Amino acid sequence: MGRTSTERLLKSQGLTRLRKLRRTRMTICTYNARTLASEASVEDLMMQARKIKYDVIGLTETRRHHPLHAAYDSGEELFLGTCDSRGVGGVGALVSTHLAMNIDAYESLTSRIGRLRLKRCGSVPVLTVFVAYAPTSDYDDEEVEAFYVELEKFYKEDRTFYKVIVGEFNAKIGSRRSPEELHIGTHGLEWKSKLESYSRFVMKRAARLAGGTSIMRTMLKTSLANAVSH
Repeated sequence: MGRTSTERLLKSQGLTRLRKLRRTRMTICTYNARTLASEASVEDLMMQARKIKYDVIGLTETRRHHPLHAAYDSGEELFLGTCDSRGVGGVGALVSTHLAMNIDAYESLTSRIGRLRLKRCGSVPVLTVFVAYAPTSDYDDEEVEAFYVELEKFYKEDRTFYKVIVGEFNAKIGSRRSPEELHIGTHGLEWKSKLESYSRFVMKRAARLAGGTSIMRTMLKTSLANAVSH
């Protein structure tokens, strides 16, 4: 049966052919810069980034006291937020040349959480990328918990269908302790009970991602790969 005949048959039965879905592959990375406070450190970042293939790089530990938004002649756009009064934190994002046209907005929501919004253009869907820099294990439980509560709030308030969270989570999550902990591998550093909030947060996201998209599941693995203290 030809295509036209098939479509006529479907139409006569009140059915329509679903459009073939297109898949878009994106490379979203995370980089703990340690500092991007000087021009030299920013120049070094750009030089190194041009050696790899990426779409978006989430940046943590900018340690800047003044924000920066730079659009380069080569097409990339760089957004850097500020640190807190103690000189800690600061997040940002670097967007590649071919994706720069998709930028809707970048906001530093706090000194530890940033949000990059990408608008639909071509095969790229509307997408929100959250960049997070969690407190280290040296911080009190209250500060660690407050960070995840805040991240959860921003995540829930964002109405974009496609959402990705990447960053430096400073968590030693240990190895898998039960079959349900699919977000944790079978090998890892020791478990730290005070970072239980990190595991709970990922488990919540994993429950939603299971019925979501492959790009989000991929980025979940990416965020976990960066969740080890150095």
